[in-house]
Amino acid sequence: MTATDRTGHPARTVPTPSFGPARTNDDFDLTPQPSPGQGTVEFDFPGVEIGTAEYAEGPTGTTVVHVPAGARMSIDERGGAIGLSYGDKQFAHAICLSGGSLYGLGACAGVADELRARVDNRVGWSDLKCVSGAIIYDFGTRHNAVVPDAALGRAALRTAEPGRFPVGRAGAGISASVGKIDSSRCEFSGQGAAFRQIGDIKILAATVVNAVGVIVDRDGTVVRGNHDPATGTRRLPHLDYEEAFAGDGPTTMHGNTTISVLVTNVRLEDRALEQFGRQVHGSMHRGIQPFHTSLDGDTLFTLTTDEVDLPTTPSRVGAHALNSVGLGSIAAEVMWDAILRSAR
Repeated sequence: MTATDRTGHPARTVPTPSFGPARTNDDFDLTPQPSPGQGTVEFDFPGVEIGTAEYAEGPTGTTVVHVPAGARMSIDERGGAIGLSYGDKQFAHAICLSGGSLYGLGACAGVADELRARVDNRVGWSDLKCVSGAIIYDFGTRHNAVVPDAALGRAALRTAEPGRFPVGRAGAGISASVGKIDSSRCEFSGQGAAFRQIGDIKILAATVVNAVGVIVDRDGTVVRGNHDPATGTRRLPHLDYEEAFAGDGPTTMHGNTTISVLVTNVRLEDRALEQFGRQVHGSMHRGIQPFHTSLDGDTLFTLTTDEVDLPTTPSRVGAHALNSVGLGSIAAEVMWDAILRSAR
């Protein structure tokens, strides 16, 4: 059902969930398909490729961020329901994001299989490819148990190309949803991306928003989630929680996670890279309210390709030098753009 609410943002109502016996991958003749979404974010970041694939029967999907040369990485995990896999916690050749909750982690194995095949199945230490991944719980928006598997992960990597990031209901975000204050108020969201370049510095942000919370624009408007079909309005969840504490209000639904990737070409030492990721991950509460709850499993993968240094001038030295704090402040705005793009 689709209707336009009073803010002008079309409602994307989620079907009422059903958790009885369900059909699985074994019940369908599944063929991985490309997952183009509703639009594309273009980016100029040589050495970074994006691939998406989906099973329309779910629908559910996988998104792969591929860095063929590899990149140093930091992982920031928050919330109470994290679904995460990694081969090396500080280095990655690919990040695999998937639907299917814990069962969707099989897509990571497919990405690893495809990367191994690309080096003629050599398994010497220097030939190993590191794949990390995270999943969202997307069963609450569909009536089956189809999940991303190794074949879908492999297919997503095979579609990977530079310069284009499918957004909207695509890849891992095809059945993502937000604003789960009540099942009748939940709305489809999706995956978003944004890119910014300042001089030689590049920042690519991507996120699959599947949160308890709602998506909030910079002016405070709730643009997706907690949609009241009776009034055509959306509002911040804390208002509903106030009513719930007073004895008359909805409760929060389980099955939530926001999984994100942040890639920069700025050379940062390990501690600075970790803090850079934490700063950006923490900033996402502005665009997703509430965020990092006990019913969310939020993960951010922060990668650097180590290609450029932060700019320095004779007037900026020592304590006054440009550092990862300034970079994080800019990247936080890029990530907010990505959050908003997931809702359009």
